[in-house]
Amino acid sequence: MKKTLLILVLFFLVTSFKSDTENPVKSGESLVYSGSYNMSGLLTQIAQVNMTTEKVTTAKNNYLHFSCSLATYSKWDSFFKIRDVYESYVNPISLKPSLYKRNINEGGFIKKEKYVIKGSKVNSTVSFKNNQETQNSFTIGTNTVDVITFLYQMRTVNFANFKVGQTKSFTIVFDEKEMDISLKYMGKETINAGNLGKKECYKVSIAAKTAALKGKDKNIIWLTADEHKIPALIQFSIPVGVGNLTLKSATGI
Repeated sequence: MKKTLLILVLFFLVTSFKSDTENPVKSGESLVYSGSYNMSGLLTQIAQVNMTTEKVTTAKNNYLHFSCSLATYSKWDSFFKIRDVYESYVNPISLKPSLYKRNINEGGFIKKEKYVIKGSKVNSTVSFKNNQETQNSFTIGTNTVDVITFLYQMRTVNFANFKVGQTKSFTIVFDEKEMDISLKYMGKETINAGNLGKKECYKVSIAAKTAALKGKDKNIIWLTADEHKIPALIQFSIPVGVGNLTLKSATGI
C-alpha cells in the first residue's frame, strides 16, 4: 500500500502543449475528493485529496501554481499515515511547467523532489529521509509534463469531438523517468459530482506502460461534460487492490 497514493495522483487522473479547447483551468479553483480503498471486500474512505490553483507573479513571469495534497484521515494514521504534497508552476496559457515539487511521507517513507524544467532539460534535486541530497540532469521530450500538470492538461482535451474508442497519447515524467499514457474515450455517463449535483460526464479509460495498472479499462476517470471538465470520479485498479476518488466539492470554477 506504500505506493497507493502515488498511483491515485496519476489517475486524476500530452501529445501537445497546444490545447484542443480554450484553457478551462483558472486561478482560484479548489477541488476536494474523498479517497476510498477496498479493505476486506468493502470500499472504505481512508483519505482526503485537495487540489487548488492560484496565480503567482514573480519579477519576470506569471505562473499558475497547481497544488495537490493527500492525507489519510486521522483514524487511519496509526495503520498507514500519508502526508503528500505535489506542486507545479506552469505558464497560465500553455500550461507548460517550469518547476515541479514533490514532498511525500507515506508510512515513514520520506522523499523530496524538485525539478527545474527549461525546455527539454530538467535539473533535479532528490533527497530521502536521513540521506544526503543528490542532483541530476536529464532530458525529456518537448511535450512531456510532470504528473500534476498532466492532471490539468487532460482537461483541455476536447472529448466532445471524440468517437467512442478514440485514443489520445500523453507522456509524463515521474521518478526521473518518462512514462507513456493513453486515454481512451468510452462515451458519456451521468454521475453524482459532489456539490455540483448530477452531471453528464465524459468517461475516459487510462492506460500506461507500467505494471502499476491492472486490467483493461479498469482505470477510469469521469470528467464533467462542460467547459470545466472537472474530474468527478476516478476508479483505479492496481496490483494491491482497487478503489476510487469521489468529488466532494468544487469551488472557484
